This record gives sequence, structure tokens and C-alpha cells, in this order.
Amino acid sequence: MKLATFSQAGSTRIGVISGDEVVDLAAAAPEMPRAMEAFLAAGAPALERARAAVRGGPRLPLASVKLEAPVLAPRKFLAIGLNYKDHIAETGRPAPDFPMFFNKQVTCVNGPFDPIHMPRVSDKLDYEGELAFVIGKRCRHVPKERAREVIAGYLICNDVSVRDWQQRSATMTLGKSFDTHGPLGPWLVTADELGDPHVLDLETTVDGERRQKSNTQHLVFDCFAQVETLSTVFTLEPGDVVSTGTCGGVGVAMNPRGYLKVGQRVRIEISGLGAIENEVIPEP
Repeated sequence: MKLATFSQAGSTRIGVISGDEVVDLAAAAPEMPRAMEAFLAAGAPALERARAAVRGGPRLPLASVKLEAPVLAPRKFLAIGLNYKDHIAETGRPAPDFPMFFNKQVTCVNGPFDPIHMPRVSDKLDYEGELAFVIGKRCRHVPKERAREVIAGYLICNDVSVRDWQQRSATMTLGKSFDTHGPLGPWLVTADELGDPHVLDLETTVDGERRQKSNTQHLVFDCFAQVETLSTVFTLEPGDVVSTGTCGGVGVAMNPRGYLKVGQRVRIEISGLGAIENEVIPEP
């Protein structure tokens, strides 16, 4: 299934994408949670109820709703640095022996087609097209071999980065957490529908110019290894978002630098997941 969070007629709720329509779960199953985090926490019964709703639930034209970030309020938004060999090479840094995780503050979460802000304090704005996954079960100490059991599904992330602020802090969190700098979407594709997350083509364009092109088979630490590492340290919860790293082609590595400018549009497409696209606007 493709699970979406959408706004329509003054309310925000969840639904299932079916072609060019969205099945409104609030109408089809009023007893169901209206937020993705609570829906995922409800487990397999909620997923089965949603599947049943697809067969006969009320539908809305997809064009008539506004798609929001599939997970609007995750408890955690985690990401990883230097996780593709070509990106490691373009940075000139050594390959990490251990995953380099950092936090993106959850207030950066943004919709799949909403604008991203050029900060007042910097013009060194960069894109990072990434595969992300969402945790579906509260879990701890998950071995890599069982990690697929706790992943609800997959989506696209733009790990938008303010490079000078990123370099000022060893944790990178400041440069990764400006408001609007975490676009997610366009929907959450459940793990059973997507299949193997490590064979997906990824492409990032800026105003139609290709900047990044790779495949998730080139992840240094794959999705399941990341679950194992993170859950060794702390409890993962339904709705937690983990963005899995970017490939080569980021703006900071270009000569001259390929930083984003106001008015440009960044599009990230991943096979099986769709695409997100965000325009850069001045910070209000």
C-alpha cells in the first residue's frame, strides 16, 4: 500500500493512494487513528482495515487534496552521513568504520511539494536526495536479520543542508535542522509492496539538470544494518524516520559550488516510491 497524509476541506488525515485517487480512511473507517504515527502503532489490524477500505472506501481525486509529509510528527528524525562510496570520495574524507548518525530536529519536517527556505543567515543551501524508512513497531536490540520486521515502509527524503552551519558543529545537527529542511514523501510505501529496498534507482535534479544518480545497492551501511545499530542504543518507535544517506553529486562538491538559489526547484525520484519536488524561497 501507499499510505499518505493529506489535507482537504480544512482537516488533515490519512489515506491510501490508489491510482490517481486517495481512499479517505477517516470516512471509510472512522474508528481508525487520523495520524500516521498512531496508525502505525496500531499494528497489523490497522493495516488490514486499511486494505479492506481500499476495496470499497470513499475516494477523493488525488489532485483535489494537498499531500503532507506522511509522518507529520515523528518522535525521532535520524540520518546518516558518508554512506555512499561516491559521496565519500567527493568529500575527500576517509570511509567511516562505524555509521555516522546525527539528528535532524523534527521541526524541520516538510511536505513533499512544499517550499524550502533559503535561510536568512546563509546562502550555502544544499540538497541531498535520500531513501528513508519509517519504523512500524516499538523495538530494541533488533538483529540485522530481523530488521525488515520493524520497518513499516519507505519514502523519499531531501536531507537539506546548510553547509556553513553544518561545519560549525561536530554533530552536524544545526546545519541539518533549519525549518522546512526535511521534505518527506510523497507517501509511505509499505515494505511488502516495495520489496527489496536495496535495488532502487535514485535521481536528483535541480531545474531539470541531473545532479545525483545512483542506486541504493551502493549503501555502505544498508537499511537493516542501520536498524541494528540504532536499536542497540535506544528504543525505536512507530513513526520514527531514518534517512539513509546521500550519494555523490551534492552541490558543495561541485566546481564551482552548486548551491541552491531562490527560485530553483529540487526534484528527487526513487524507483517504486515516486518523486518529491520543492521550490527554494526566501525564509519568511
